Amino acid sequence: MEALYATTVGMLTACSIYLILRGRSFPIVIGITMLSYAVNLFLFSTGRLVMNELPIIGNQESYTDPLPQALVLTAIVIGFAMTAYSIILAVRVRGELGTDEVNEPNSSDAEGQR
Repeated sequence: MEALYATTVGMLTACSIYLILRGRSFPIVIGITMLSYAVNLFLFSTGRLVMNELPIIGNQESYTDPLPQALVLTAIVIGFAMTAYSIILAVRVRGELGTDEVNEPNSSDAEGQR
């Protein structure tokens, strides 16, 4: 189970880095979102991967750490808000500039080539 979990986190991280290094804004937004999912899974795994355990200390012998669950829940909400903001920003830049290329040549360079 742990090997599958670690492989999933690694694949999400690798795919997100590939998308972040692209030259267009929408793949960058998707890559950042995928990276936040990978970090959320990693944070969730720090609380030990156990099944059918309660996140409270009580009459039972073992319990699950509730802190990673709270951190992941908070990170999901913040990640959703940042993704929505990034998409709105990318759409606005696309509308004003007419392209979503990140490495747009400077206007002075374009005039010198004419």
